[in-house]
Amino acid sequence: MGETLKVAVKIMPRPEALDPQGRAVHGALKKLGFTVDDCRVGKIVILEINEDVAASAILKAQQMAEKLLYNPLIETFEVYAL
Repeated sequence: MGETLKVAVKIMPRPEALDPQGRAVHGALKKLGFTVDDCRVGKIVILEINEDVAASAILKAQQMAEKLLYNPLIETFEVYAL
């Protein structure tokens, strides 16, 4: 049995995709007096995977992302060990 490794999948809107949530946050920050050039809102999925080797856990997380966690038409993703 392997140890439990934590892996993060960071999912973000593609640069060319509209990000209505990001625009709303940007507008709200501006109204509160904060100055930001841009704002994009994404999500992070933390997975606990039973594997001995971090590279194997990352590979499994990449497969999960490609099959379920992200929409390739409008999102990109990155996977990294925690």
